Amino acid sequence: MKKENTQELPSRANLSFSHSPEGDLLILVSGDWRMGQQVPSVEAVDGQLTSDSKVLRILFDTKELKGWDSGLLTFLTKVMACCSEKKILLDKGGLPQGVQRLLALATAVPERKEARREAKREPFLPLVGVRAIEFYRTTIEMVSFIGEASLAFVKFLGGRASFRRSDLVLLLQECGAQALPIVSLISLLVGLILAFVGAIQLKMFGAQIFVADVVGIGMVRVMGAIMTGIIIAGRTGAAFAAQLGTMEVNEEIDALKTLGISPMEFLVLPRMVALIIMMPLLCLYADLLGILGGLIVGVGMLDLGVMQYLNETRSAVTLTNLWIGLFHSAVFGVLIALSGCLRGMQCGRSAEAVGYATTSAVVTGIISIILATAIITFGCQVLGI
Repeated sequence: MKKENTQELPSRANLSFSHSPEGDLLILVSGDWRMGQQVPSVEAVDGQLTSDSKVLRILFDTKELKGWDSGLLTFLTKVMACCSEKKILLDKGGLPQGVQRLLALATAVPERKEARREAKREPFLPLVGVRAIEFYRTTIEMVSFIGEASLAFVKFLGGRASFRRSDLVLLLQECGAQALPIVSLISLLVGLILAFVGAIQLKMFGAQIFVADVVGIGMVRVMGAIMTGIIIAGRTGAAFAAQLGTMEVNEEIDALKTLGISPMEFLVLPRMVALIIMMPLLCLYADLLGILGGLIVGVGMLDLGVMQYLNETRSAVTLTNLWIGLFHSAVFGVLIALSGCLRGMQCGRSAEAVGYATTSAVVTGIISIILATAIITFGCQVLGI
């Protein structure tokens, strides 16, 4: 054969090509074909085949090959695919024995056409139909869950619900006492923020004293309940979903059903009762911390007296505002408990499903809180309270 040209790269992995009158293309593979080297591309071989359409067979000469790894195998696999497209015979006899065995192993079982999943874009109308069916099923499940929870709560009021009282005590501690630090911090900061925002505007008119009205009414009527609800949704609601989701993964809920124990009464009811009891107490505590935050701003920044601030707060905040805030918190407790328990009971049988259920519980709880706030606020506006 007559050597025609050589492609050499700055690395030690090189290719040389030689053509013969019989239609053979000899590829001289030399240098080090290991990871980290700049390996020649298969376009060099394709260029030789394109320039000489009389090539019928490709041969290899690897006498000057110093080392190889997967880089050489990848290159040879691409050459084989190129030869298959152009219907050119590929002779592997000149390759090292290890390379031949690995290539034979790689091509022993051809890839099935249906093995690789292809991304398909669904048409718009079928996609809308699937989403509508999913929404319908989710709505039915939610309504059914709320109905079962309501029946369980009625049985609890009648003293006929079956659950462990010790569980309720532990849940009261988890939902209440253990949540005090984060509720204290957030409520105090919210009171400070409300006072700062109000002070900026009220100082323009010399009405700094009304900062007490802004903070007191805002915290007691709605902000204390909302902030407490969001904190509990992210803390306790997520914990409920994770607990019940893990029980679903471990098939503990199925075991309860097998034993004839209602998961709704044994698991969901104590959590719902615990939040209904503790949320108003946490809300009342958050109101006090928020007013304290406003007091700090009023006394330290606006030069108001402590008694002056407290007297203005007492005259501004009425029992109506207090009861509206406590009603908000009780409703939020029910919604958070139902959201966390519902997503936990709907959890799949995998660790990933537990994480998804936890995230979904937090999102559902916060959305429920915002919607409930809007509905209650509108209702209070209609009733004139």
